[in-house]
Amino acid sequence: MCGIVGAIAERNVVPVLMEGLRRLEYRGYDSAGIAVRNADAHLQRIRSVGKVAELQHLLDHASVDGMLGIAHTR
Repeated sequence: MCGIVGAIAERNVVPVLMEGLRRLEYRGYDSAGIAVRNADAHLQRIRSVGKVAELQHLLDHASVDGMLGIAHTR
């Protein structure tokens, strides 16, 4: 079962999107991804195979932030 979560705020939405993905974890999936529009209006995205924890690990080592974004599980 797939799940989608989106957020718009006046702060970095990456933590909000990741919490949304964690709440969708019970549905079962095999991959997850996140895309945000950064301050320069460029799209940043990260995808991973496996659990949301793997996506979080990738985000911990990348500079991804923005005030508009979407995330998904598949």
